[in-house]
Amino acid sequence: MICTRRTPALTDPAVIIPNLHWRYSGVTATNRMVAPRIARLLPAIWFGSDAPEGLHRLTFGGLLRLWRRPKPVVWHARRNNEMMLGVLLRALGWPLKLVFTSAAQRQHTWTTRMLLRRMDAVIATSDASASYLTVPHVVIMHGIDTARYASPSDRDAVFAATGLPGRHAIGCFGRVRAQKGTDVFVEAMCRLLPKYPDFCAVVVGEVTSDQRGFEGKLKEQVRVAGLADRVIFLGELPIDEVPRWYQRILIYAFTSRNEGFGLTLLEALASGNALVAARAGAAEKVVRDGETGLLVPAGDADALAAALEPLMREPASAVAMGQRARESVETEFGVDAEAAKIVDVYRRVLSDKH
Repeated sequence: MICTRRTPALTDPAVIIPNLHWRYSGVTATNRMVAPRIARLLPAIWFGSDAPEGLHRLTFGGLLRLWRRPKPVVWHARRNNEMMLGVLLRALGWPLKLVFTSAAQRQHTWTTRMLLRRMDAVIATSDASASYLTVPHVVIMHGIDTARYASPSDRDAVFAATGLPGRHAIGCFGRVRAQKGTDVFVEAMCRLLPKYPDFCAVVVGEVTSDQRGFEGKLKEQVRVAGLADRVIFLGELPIDEVPRWYQRILIYAFTSRNEGFGLTLLEALASGNALVAARAGAAEKVVRDGETGLLVPAGDADALAAALEPLMREPASAVAMGQRARESVETEFGVDAEAAKIVDVYRRVLSDKH
């Protein structure tokens, strides 16, 4: 859990942002990034764990004090349990306007469909996730904090300070599991690293107890390939360390087999990494193929290796791609624009008298 300094109570919120999940996740990360921007536009308060620095926090006592007040408050859920609690609280007399953000690119369960019908507004994070919705919705793509995720002034020096072997690194970030395509990345590295001694590979991400065997097989594959000192598994890192690792790598591999959005796409682009991305999540909307990154089929180690190799062979081309990537994010995917669009949704539901 991320600790924050205590802030004064917000007694008249317009928006409650719940985060009811015990483990830090991509949903939590996107929530924490946009919430402070929302709070600049409307009085917003955080309910749950991992509150962003400086954002007001709602206690259970504060929640009780909102019961039956005449002024409505937006409850913006991003998970089923948050929708359920919002529906229950409204039924018990809390003056909530319910908003849900849907990132899933799959058919929703009957429970989710039932809950969605009780929302006052639904936001989809991409056209792909919107295609699975059967209720009215608006598409608002995620944005990124371009100050937090930024290109270093001297990437070579930042990498050299790590003490890792070689001169450049390729990164793959996210929970270590098949859904994230960690095995696809490792397979590509086992083929390419022996040919390019200036490169090493870095895997950053949590390994849950049920995935220890999966990780163990990947490490054994790396050992058999003679690359144990060049494919580094860093595990889960403190959230404040992650932007620094984007700055330390030259190329980022987005290897998910399926993804709701894939915020690491924007994190890598904003950090000026050359990007090779599987066609999953929002990749086809975020990446301009051949310009700001390269798109490959999901789950295809051959295609991933073929796309990575020219960038490894000519690192200068990777640098140039990373520069174009950074420019594209600055103009198209800033988090402030995302927050403004979300607040427009809030204002619409708050003005609705029904």
